[in-house]
Amino acid sequence: MFGPSLLARFLQVVGEPDKWGNRWQYNSRSDRHSKVGCWGIALDLLTTSTTLRAHVAARKVVLGVNHTMTDFATGRKKDLDLVIARPGGPVPSGVPTFSSLADRYGIVLADDESSALEAIPPFPIAPVGATLVALEAKACMTAHVKSLPRLYDELNSSHLCVHGASRQALAIGYVQVNAGTEFVSSVSNNFPLDKMEVRVTKHRQPQDTLRVLAKVAEIPRRSASSEVGFDGVGVSVLDFRNDGGPVVIENRPPAPQPGDTLHYDSMIVRMANEYDTTFAGI
Repeated sequence: MFGPSLLARFLQVVGEPDKWGNRWQYNSRSDRHSKVGCWGIALDLLTTSTTLRAHVAARKVVLGVNHTMTDFATGRKKDLDLVIARPGGPVPSGVPTFSSLADRYGIVLADDESSALEAIPPFPIAPVGATLVALEAKACMTAHVKSLPRLYDELNSSHLCVHGASRQALAIGYVQVNAGTEFVSSVSNNFPLDKMEVRVTKHRQPQDTLRVLAKVAEIPRRSASSEVGFDGVGVSVLDFRNDGGPVVIENRPPAPQPGDTLHYDSMIVRMANEYDTTFAGI
């Protein structure tokens, strides 16, 4: 699987300057981490599911970027970073593709990732019809315990909206958790860093990471379209300080282990299989 290492490599490069001129690897007011996280999931799904690749080659599906889904019952709206869907109409020639998002987002690919991407048929970004797969990524990088109600509510509202719009759609939730003992927060350092002393937040590890993982495990998951919850949930545990230093994928406990329900690879394998069985006949 490529997603976690691709995300960690991306976060090692700082983003655009904020209003104070500070450049952050992770900025809570930016969605760069969620966009790239979802792009990595899509790459892994396309690599794992032969059915999805065949649908792309046959132009049966398109990609929706920043797509707004509406819960049919309540009218609740939710913006999703990426969705895989039936076309909303004829797909014009020359439209951007999934591959072009790597350049748009500034993703630098390793050789094996580039090879995997080149093996995928052109996947157009086009107006969306019926949504088949909806991707949502959220991060919990600092103030872990304080962030838990917001994290839970945002994820819970996501699958409710997706399935309120389409009971058959597969809703995927991806959570990025920081296991570092120190963190330089863009919120706590809301001033020019070149003029004032940097404020460093201390974390209680591994307790903070364990609290987040326990809360994520409480999020409803479903195994049938008649139930309520995400169809797949995955977690990547990162270790970084947000000061321009290295971003490390933490594979040791308390990070989910291979075979665990929340392990990233388990999420991809499950979602590829669910896609293959649910949408084989489209």
